[in-house]
Amino acid sequence: MDFGPHLLLAVLEGAVGAAVLALTALGLSLVFGVMRVVNVAHGEFFMLGAVVAWFIASPIAAHPAIGFVAALAIAPLVAGGIAVVVDRLVLKRVEYDPEATIVGTIGVLYIIQQSALMIYGPEARPVEPPFNHRIALPWVEWGDSGLSFYYPWGLSTTSYKLFVIVAAVAILVTFWSVMSRTRLGLIMRATQLDRETAVAFGIPVQRVYSIVFGFGAALAALSAVLIVPIQQAHYLMGHDPLLLSFIVVIIGGLGSVRGTVVAALLIGMSDGIISVFLSPTLSKILATLLVALVLVFRPQGLYGKKMA
Repeated sequence: MDFGPHLLLAVLEGAVGAAVLALTALGLSLVFGVMRVVNVAHGEFFMLGAVVAWFIASPIAAHPAIGFVAALAIAPLVAGGIAVVVDRLVLKRVEYDPEATIVGTIGVLYIIQQSALMIYGPEARPVEPPFNHRIALPWVEWGDSGLSFYYPWGLSTTSYKLFVIVAAVAILVTFWSVMSRTRLGLIMRATQLDRETAVAFGIPVQRVYSIVFGFGAALAALSAVLIVPIQQAHYLMGHDPLLLSFIVVIIGGLGSVRGTVVAALLIGMSDGIISVFLSPTLSKILATLLVALVLVFRPQGLYGKKMA
């Protein structure tokens, strides 16, 4: 295969990773932006979404789309509900102290992980995609006779991978609409800007925190449901999403939705392209170096604001 078609295929794979990473990192960024809490258990809520998706979809003997749609609706609710319980039992009791919440969410991480190991088991298990047709991708070249299209051998993708990209974009647009155009979004933004003033205006900050923490976990679980037909569900699968989400949030700027999306595109696309042409390990090394450069030259991130 020529370099050009190979590059196009790598870009498509990177776009799938970037789409899922944007959703996962957005949940982490939202929780920190509103609550000023670093949720170390965020990757386990991602894993929980994939595991719950398998439990829901695997017993359904009908068309795979039925099980997938059921998992898409139920898994985020389960993860979000557990996150609300964690907020009430752990984070609220330590009064959202930054150091204490890190320790508390580390404990939650191991509880969720080991519970999944006992109930789900150590095996990696697939979830069948609702559809998975092969789609041949055309390559465009400019020659003496003008623009020409041809289909190189092996240059193809699946309809489900394209669906993941479109679904992630739709979810991101919906999230932006909720945050910018609804009363709930206004309350979240007010709580983020000034907690004391929000309390003075009668906003139930504790309830807002529970909603935000549950919403962040639900976003992670939703992204896991989207990717689990491509990557198998496993009880240890939350490590990489957590690491990459932290990298994205640091580069984009803590609490910045726009920065999170831009950084997710940057990291996801570069990870996909470098992994195809060189090695996955090198892509992680370069991402870590990029974080170091951002921390040195722009500690607040690309779109973050300096802390007072």
